[in-house]
This record gives sequence, C-alpha cells and structure tokens, in this order.
Amino acid sequence: MVDRRRSFWFNKAFNKLFNAWFRFRKGTPKFRGAATCILHTTGAKTGKARETPLLVLPVGDATFAVVGSNGGDDRTPAWVHNLKAQPAVELEMDGRRQPMVASIADQATRTSLWPRLVNMYGSYDSYQRKTDREIPVIILTPRAT
Repeated sequence: MVDRRRSFWFNKAFNKLFNAWFRFRKGTPKFRGAATCILHTTGAKTGKARETPLLVLPVGDATFAVVGSNGGDDRTPAWVHNLKAQPAVELEMDGRRQPMVASIADQATRTSLWPRLVNMYGSYDSYQRKTDREIPVIILTPRAT
C-alpha cells in the first residue's frame, strides 16, 4: 500500500526541483529521452495558479498530448480536475508560455495516441496496469489570445 502522505510530499518536492531545473535549462530538458513541459493551470477550488511538470508529446501542428497518470495511483491527479473546471491553460516549453485549451481525449483519440505515448515513456504502460481507472490523455490545442 502506498503511503499517500509521503507520496504527496515527495511529488511536491520533486515538482519544485524539476521546475527550477526546467527554467535553469531555459527550455525543454529531456526526462528519460522524452520532452518535458510545465503545464500552468488554475486551481478549481482555490483559483490559485498551479504549475505541473509533465512529459509532452507533439501530436500535430502546435497540438500536444500529456498524460494524467499520477504514477499509476488510483486517484486522478489534481491538475486534471483543475483543467476540467478551467480548460484555459498555458504550456511552458522552449523558454516561452503559450495559451492553450485542454480537453480530455475521446476514446478513439486516446486509443490512437496511447502506443505513441508508451513508446515515448514506457512506464505509462505499467502505470495503466497498476490501476483500474483509465488514465486520461489530455489534448492541448492553441488558444486565441
């Protein structure tokens, strides 16, 4: 059984360190060969700005996919709940922030993207096996400003 308190504090510390490393590298450092980003969301309950480091897959012209895996935990990550309430997000990559709209991929899109996501980061497959929930794939598309 996972100690959720330890996991929460570890993830919080990891995210802060990763965000600092990301900004120090001025762009899109790789994590195990996969491109990374920082997703800026707004807290659904608090309205506070939130930053989440994620792996990112380009899927089209200025369109990207990220995964709400939460390491295979049975709980959906808070940032997914946040973007459901506030789909206007920002994607930070390559030293700049781009306004985006986030949406949960429909089943057909998820099915077509999942093999590419697993190829990018093999642990996604084991994360999916660890949980009964379907891990969501989130599509980020450019938002007009």
